[in-house]
Amino acid sequence: MSATRSNDIPFQATRIEVHHLRFAIAAADCGSFRQAAELLSVRHSMLSRSISYLEHSIGIALFERSSSGVSPTPAGRNVLRTARMVLEQIDTLVLTAKSDSRRETGHLSVGFCTSISAGNLRATLLDFKRRFRDIEIATMERSRARLMAALRNGMLDLLIITGETPSLDNKILPLWSERILISLPQDHPLAAREVVYWTDLRNETVLLSQYDPGRELEDLLISKLMSSEGRPKIERHDVSRGIIKSLISMGLGISLVMESETGASFAGLVYRELRDGAGSTRIGFSAHWRADNENPALDNFLNLLAERYPSPASTP
Repeated sequence: MSATRSNDIPFQATRIEVHHLRFAIAAADCGSFRQAAELLSVRHSMLSRSISYLEHSIGIALFERSSSGVSPTPAGRNVLRTARMVLEQIDTLVLTAKSDSRRETGHLSVGFCTSISAGNLRATLLDFKRRFRDIEIATMERSRARLMAALRNGMLDLLIITGETPSLDNKILPLWSERILISLPQDHPLAAREVVYWTDLRNETVLLSQYDPGRELEDLLISKLMSSEGRPKIERHDVSRGIIKSLISMGLGISLVMESETGASFAGLVYRELRDGAGSTRIGFSAHWRADNENPALDNFLNLLAERYPSPASTP
C-alpha cells in the first residue's frame, strides 16, 4: 500500500543527496552552470539535471537563468544559505570522526577564517612542518561561529582568527597583525597611487563577503569614515572572497582585504595600502585553544607561536 498524506494526496518521498547541495552552491559561487561543472569536474548536463531535480524536489526555482549565467532567486538565496550550513555540519561530522580516530600525538587540527596564501599563518605552518615532520596538520576554513563551535566540540585543537573573541573556556594568545589593503581593478583611478587613504574611498562602491572577516572589515571602514557624507556604498554578497575578486575584476566595485590575501594573484586586480593620518591600518590575530586539550602536538605548536610572536611582557 502506498503512503498517503492525511488529506489523501499521494505522497512520494523526496531524496535529496549531498551532491545536489554541492552542485547548487558551486553554481551560485561561479554564477554559471558550465563553470561550476568545470570546477567540480562533472558533466554540464549532469550538474544541470541535478539542480533541476533539487528545484523540483523542494518546489521552488533556485536560480534565474539567462544567457550571461545564473543568479539565485530571493527564495533560492535562503535555501542556499541553509544548504551551506547543512554541508558544514556534514563536513564537521566527517572531520570529527577522523579526529576521534587520530587522537595520537602525531595530529594537529588548525582552524582559520582568512587566507593562507601568504603572510604569517602560512609561514608559521611551514615552519612547524619543517620542525615536526611526523605530525600531520589538518586545516579547516569556516565562519568564525562554526570554528568556535568546532573548538568547543573538540574537533579542532587551535583557532587562529582576527581579534580576541572573549571566551571563559578558552585560552588566548595574541599573535601578529596584518595591514589592511584595498583591492581594485587595475584601470581604476586609485590604482595609479602607491598609497590610498581611507578618505579616498568616499563615493566608491565597496564589495564585501558576508563571511569572516568581511563584517570586521566593514566595521573598520565605518569607524574610519564616521561622517555619513560621501561614505562609500557597501554591498554585502553571500559569496566567498574569491568570488568578490571576480566581481572586482568585472569593474563592479572595490574591496578591503588583509595583506595575506595578496599571495594569490588574480588577473586584473591590484592592491594598494590603506592609510590614515597615523600611517598604515593593521588588524590583529590571536590563537584560541581549550584549556583541557592535552594533545602534545598542540603544545609544540603553541611553543612555536610563543617563540615567533613573543608577548610584550615576555620580551627582554
